[in-house]
Amino acid sequence: MSKFLIAGLGNIGAEYANTRHNIGFDVVNAFVLKHGGTFKVDRLAYVATVSYKGKQLVCICPTTYMNLSGRAFRYWIDKEKIPLEQTLTIVDDVALPLDKIRLRPGGSSGGHNGLKDIEQIMGTTEYPKLRFGVGDNYPRGMQADFVLGKWLKSEEPLVLLKIEKCIELIESYVHAGLGPTMTAFNNLVFAVG
Repeated sequence: MSKFLIAGLGNIGAEYANTRHNIGFDVVNAFVLKHGGTFKVDRLAYVATVSYKGKQLVCICPTTYMNLSGRAFRYWIDKEKIPLEQTLTIVDDVALPLDKIRLRPGGSSGGHNGLKDIEQIMGTTEYPKLRFGVGDNYPRGMQADFVLGKWLKSEEPLVLLKIEKCIELIESYVHAGLGPTMTAFNNLVFAVG
């Protein structure tokens, strides 16, 4: 059975719940819930394994805090013997507007500390990433407060819609592959109403 690692990045702790920086956790949690999985605490991460169309998906939410995500990513890729090209790392991205998501086969961290740590530990930027646009609606010098802040009530319907689409994207990625999934999802513009 073909295996994939689905890694949602975020920070553990109630104070980080429902923040922009934790959207990776939120997407992976929603995906696991839809597919009837349950998380357990394991080495360096909350882990759930689910099946989809003959594929086994090892889903992790690292417990290392965002800046040390690479340790958990490396551990689970090695433990489960999953090729790097059969991973998907889900993160927030201030460079993308709130109405967009973007799937890429590789590329730089874009200043994202979780991705920086994975790059440093894996020695490459070439692994698939799903970037969840959170926008850049913050004053100069206030990026950290913005990404660690909770979603505005007015943003929540759009965020929920995008989480649903991200679940579909993950399903497409493991079933149809990276190229067709990029074509299907990268140009979508999300709107509620």
